[in-house]
Order: sequence, then C-alpha cells, then structure tokens
Amino acid sequence: MPDVMRWKNAAVLALAVMAVGCSSNSKKELPPNELPDIQEEVRLDAQWSRSIGDGQGELYNLLTPAVDGERLYAAAVNGEVVALDRLTGDKFWEVELDLPVSGGVGAGYGLVLVGTLKGEVIALDASNGEEKWRARVTSEVLSAPATNGDVVVVQTQDDRLIAFDASTGEQRWIYENSPAVLTLRGTSSPVMTNRMVIAGLSTGKLLALDASRGIPVWEQRVAIPQGRSELERVVDIDGNLLLSGGNLYVVTYQGKVAAFDAESGRQLWNRDASSYVGLAQGFGNVYVSLANGAVESVDERSTTSLWSNDALLRRQLSAPEVFSSYVAVGDFEGYLHLLSQVDGHFVGRKKIDGDGLRARPLVVGDWIYAYGNSGKLVGLTIR
Repeated sequence: MPDVMRWKNAAVLALAVMAVGCSSNSKKELPPNELPDIQEEVRLDAQWSRSIGDGQGELYNLLTPAVDGERLYAAAVNGEVVALDRLTGDKFWEVELDLPVSGGVGAGYGLVLVGTLKGEVIALDASNGEEKWRARVTSEVLSAPATNGDVVVVQTQDDRLIAFDASTGEQRWIYENSPAVLTLRGTSSPVMTNRMVIAGLSTGKLLALDASRGIPVWEQRVAIPQGRSELERVVDIDGNLLLSGGNLYVVTYQGKVAAFDAESGRQLWNRDASSYVGLAQGFGNVYVSLANGAVESVDERSTTSLWSNDALLRRQLSAPEVFSSYVAVGDFEGYLHLLSQVDGHFVGRKKIDGDGLRARPLVVGDWIYAYGNSGKLVGLTIR
C-alpha cells in the first residue's frame, strides 16, 4: 500500500507497518481471514446511495463525512465536496475545488472545512458551498479541521497545530511540535471545546491548548516508545480522539488505549493496545479496532477485556462506531459488519463498496452512513 509512512523517504518501511497484525520480525505475512458464515439477526437496508467523486483515491486517505443538523457533508480526493440531505440523499450543493483533498470533513457553525495535500485549509459556506476563505499551512493536512465557532484548528502532518479566525481565515496562533522520526501516514483530528483544543501526536502524547491563544493547558504521554528499531518504537496517535461525558478516550499504535479527564488531563485508566484507526464508546465500554484486525471491548471500570472477536484478522478494519445495540466496523473488501455490544458476536453484514471501507462509519440516531473507498456513500437503517 503506497505512501503509508514517512521516514527519510524509506518507502520499504511503508509495507512493514501496514502489514497489520504482523510483528517486525515476522517471516511470512498471513492472508486476511475469510469471512465466517453468520446467523443474520438484523438487516442493514440501504435507503439511498450517492457517488462522490474519486472517493479516498489511491493514497491512504481517511476522508470521513460529517453531519451538521439534517445535512451530511462529504469530500473526495479529487476536490469534490457535496452537501446532502442526510435522510434522502438529495443534493443541496456541489463544488469542485480542483485540489487534492486529503483532510476532511469538518463541519459546524456554518462552515464546511477540508485540508489538502498541498498544505491548504479551505472553509466553505455550509448553506451554499461558496468559498469563505483559504489559508496556507506548513505541510499536508491528513485529518479534518475542527472548529468551535471562534477558531478553526488544523493539525498538519508535521505535528503542528495552527489556528485561524473562523470568520476571516486570519492566522491566530501556531504551536510547534517535533514529530517522531518514523510515523504512520496520517494524524488524528483535533477535538475542540469552547475553551480547549486537544490533539494526539505522533510521539504518543496528548496535548491540550487554550483554543483562543494556543497556550498549553496540559500534556500527557499515552504510550512510551519501546524496542530497538525505529519501526518498533512507532506510537502514533492516528485514530480518532473521542470526547464523551467529560472523558477523553485515545488509542495509539503499539501502545495503549486510555481514558483521561479532559479538563485536567489526569489519566483515569489505560490498557495495552495497538490501533491506527481509533475507537468508540458506549454502555460503559470502549470498543477498539486493533491493528491485527481483532475488535475488542474493554470495561471502563475494571479495564478488563469483556470480549474479543478475532474473526476479522488482517482485514484492515476501519474505526468502530456504536450503532444502536451494536458495534459497526468496515473492512478492506467493503463489508460493513455489525457486532453485538454484549458479547461481540456477528449480528449482521452488508457489502457496501468493492474497493473497501476505510473511513469510520458515521452514526446519527437510527441512521448509519458508510463511505466506501471508491466514493460510494450509502445511508442505511436497520430492521
């Protein structure tokens, strides 16, 4: 898989990291597990489907749609950005940016936000798609910009955090970080509150800044690099950060899954884990798509594993999402799987896109949205 890592242009290491589930000294990579037969308990019904440009493209992009109110916003690598009615799939507007979009979509406070491989952040008017402003940053943008209505904050591939005035695009502040020597291709999206912006770094650290001034509020290390080689010491935070009920949840590659008090940065618990896509939370449990393709449920109170489903090993899973009483996750063949939150057994499955499902499923109420790698965007419900 091309362009997965950055390290002194040593492309051979890209294959080593993205051979998920294999250790650095594996002699032979095992093939992805074949899909097991399941007893279908619920059915995923597609209510509408749209094709969005070139989708994720050939690089390892993670363009995830966003919902604000009753509108769903999606972007494709070729620069197509659309606004849809989330219930019908009807199109409100579409724009062609003619730029390689690689970070998105952020939406809220009347803005639709995307970042590009050319190091630009673009803000569109959510009502009609007209460009409100664009700004230059220090390197490519591989995750969705975030906003609290006052500032727009973007995290660049070189681990800088840059804030812009949400109305004008004027730069407010920049916070410099030194990235790890060897990193996965990608960054997590910043999480914003009215007061703070929180980001996960390639060094395995969490950083909270004052959103208006860019001054550090707290910093915590989630994972400590271990091993003799740079490959073994990769502890990127690439998966989505999750803020829920005042707690911040995070998982690193080759490190930890952990929970922190978002205001103080105090660590609440941690457990060994490795993921480059992220996690979900519900029913007092945290659900993680592990790097080897297993899906694990962790009890927040005891930090013990309640269940682990390893039927999808090496199937390059998306981040999980909680949907009703289930956990939804996509795979490299384009299947959307539903697992029981109670014990992790399969309850449903639907093929979405033959090119794969890399982006995290998006859940709003009793709807789930799946965005395939080829650009197929589907709105589904269950029965």
